[in-house]
Amino acid sequence: MTGLRVQPRYPGTEARAGKFPGPSLIPALTAIQRRCGWLPREELVTLARDVRRPLYELEGLISFYPHFRTSPPKAVQLAVCHDLTCWLHGSDERIAETKARYGDDVEIEIVEVSCLGRCDLAPAAAVDERPLPLARADAAIAAARAGEHGEPEALRRDDERRPNDPYEPGAERYRLLRRALAGELRPESIVATLKDSGLRGMGGAGFPTGQKWEIVAGQEAQPKYTICNADESEPGTFKDRQILAEQPHLVLEGMLLAMLVTGSEEGWVFIRHEYGPEEAVLDAEIERLREEGILGDDALGSGRRLALEIFTSPGGYILGEESALLECMEGHRGEPRNKPPFPGLYGLWGKPTLMNSVETFADVPIILERGAEWWKEQGVNGAEGLKFFAISGHVEQPDVYCVRARSTARDLIELAGGVTEGREVGAIQPGGASSNFLGPEHLDVPLDWKPLQEAGSMLGSGAVIVMAEGTNLLAAGTNVLRFFRNESCGKCVPCRVGSHKAHALLSDLVDQGKGVDDVPDEITQLEETLRLTSICGLGQVALGPVLSVLGIDRGGAAAREHPKDRADTET
Repeated sequence: MTGLRVQPRYPGTEARAGKFPGPSLIPALTAIQRRCGWLPREELVTLARDVRRPLYELEGLISFYPHFRTSPPKAVQLAVCHDLTCWLHGSDERIAETKARYGDDVEIEIVEVSCLGRCDLAPAAAVDERPLPLARADAAIAAARAGEHGEPEALRRDDERRPNDPYEPGAERYRLLRRALAGELRPESIVATLKDSGLRGMGGAGFPTGQKWEIVAGQEAQPKYTICNADESEPGTFKDRQILAEQPHLVLEGMLLAMLVTGSEEGWVFIRHEYGPEEAVLDAEIERLREEGILGDDALGSGRRLALEIFTSPGGYILGEESALLECMEGHRGEPRNKPPFPGLYGLWGKPTLMNSVETFADVPIILERGAEWWKEQGVNGAEGLKFFAISGHVEQPDVYCVRARSTARDLIELAGGVTEGREVGAIQPGGASSNFLGPEHLDVPLDWKPLQEAGSMLGSGAVIVMAEGTNLLAAGTNVLRFFRNESCGKCVPCRVGSHKAHALLSDLVDQGKGVDDVPDEITQLEETLRLTSICGLGQVALGPVLSVLGIDRGGAAAREHPKDRADTET
């Protein structure tokens, strides 16, 4: 990655002038770890010498990102998820059993990890970074010991065409992009159609897509960049993973159309490292585009340069926040920036940058193919369009479903075969781990931004987690808080200290078998402090799920406007 440092043009960016210049060393560190299995010191010394960068800069990066290893791995590593969906499927007990089985084996390393993005396989695991259900880990460990690594069994590509795919089986793909490159589909027409459709960002904040593209297109600064945020790392969230596996052509076509509209020549898919099988699918699709001449210095003879690359995340939930993601891509520690300025004005390398989610880009081709009115007609209950949801937890068929916008949780639970063992719903999280818990009386609330805000939660990441009646909701909320405590980047004191203190208080209560009536007022005070003073959405929402379990009405603006539903976190 290349780029020139620029003098700050916006208030609040002055401190960035003192940061290390590019290019980012993270791809080089990732390559070393893939080759060696860890980061040997001699490799780091060689890299620092070759790129003429201080060794302490590399050490600062390595110490921040959880995926980087500074010691040799054992013969086999087994990673097991302990976050909410897996916890609902008994991961604590299964982890204890696994440690008892392999605890004395010096060749096997067992680590508890946060969400692997395989909530449909709960409890989920990975053997040497190859994802699979924990129930199949023994066979995979035996194979790894024998030096045998087959194809990743977690990659699932359904042949059934989703309703957001305009291409019939066997039809030539990228026809919208071909029309745009030929001049038949003008940038202003694309923006107008997206605006008319009402498409909003599907990364959580719901910022109008056409407006975002127009903002970046209107900037004079060059170069411009386009990024697909595929770093979904929140417990219960795996819809983007499945879109990448099944519809890489739609994601990339949406990105390339965005590049044409905004005047960007370079684009990246920023993908979490746990999505290795999906990254391979994406990489193969990008290579095919290069071979067909769609990518290159003269895309299909249009005179336009279009380049796409994959940037593999070195780990950390915070990188899903758009400015932390940019810091990572520039080669810094992934700490959120203060906003404004927003990426559309001052993004990667200080240049205008368009960033949207996987689902947002994947919806663009069919909207341009069939028109804004067609898209609007797909919704129900007064909504517009289609929506992908991942549903997991206590359901018979956890999966990713593409449904009409404003479908309800009851609709999704029915699609997923109902609650396991015929039980009743005790609570749901309608928008992933950062969304507030809702009781069964909210099952018919439309899964859309405003209705969920009015109910006291949010649409968030499009992940519905179902908890059956009888689930210890205080323990569930404490499990969610542990995730946010562990994933805090540590930049701001309220999040770093407050989440740790709150988790210590609540976990002690849970361990003692106590309930919501025993939760001290201090938790409410901590939640307010984190919500009002944390820099980014992580700290702002960390204690929200716990308070919702307690039945505390946050009221006023806090209930109507969930922090992660604001445009400043949109991807």
